[in-house]
Amino acid sequence: MNDVVSPIPATCDLCDAHKGDGSGAFRVLPPVFRDFGAVRRFAGPVVTVKCFEDNTPVKAAVESPGQGRVLVVDGGGSLRRALLGGNLGAAAARNGWAGVVIDGCVRDVAELAQSQVGIRALASMPLPTERKVDGLRDVAVQLQGVWVRPGDWLYADEDGIVVADRALV
Repeated sequence: MNDVVSPIPATCDLCDAHKGDGSGAFRVLPPVFRDFGAVRRFAGPVVTVKCFEDNTPVKAAVESPGQGRVLVVDGGGSLRRALLGGNLGAAAARNGWAGVVIDGCVRDVAELAQSQVGIRALASMPLPTERKVDGLRDVAVQLQGVWVRPGDWLYADEDGIVVADRALV
């Protein structure tokens, strides 16, 4: 018996279907995130991390089993330090993460482009983080003013990123 994997729905189609939702259950992230991974379309339940210029919790997350989930990182929008690089991108792919979305920066862009995982971030920055503070995991976070909570579903493709309080397909 073949396992049938349903295709990831297009974010435009999801927006068409939920454009009148004023409840806050369906949210669209601003179009400021750039694509850095080899996987262009990805979706899955959300795991959150909140950290600022210290990628200790990002490293811990991507080195754990991803199980098809999406790691959402509230990096405070910092453009001063990279929260994910080539080694951690490879770890995310190897450990089964569907994607990583970072409100902050990445580095090792050529390596990330080869990683078989979806990766979105604001920009590239070659400067690594300093290990100072552990950060928080599994808390509600804000990315560019949009709330994302653990257990939400995130859908990303070439047109953008949307978040819903439940699986939409």
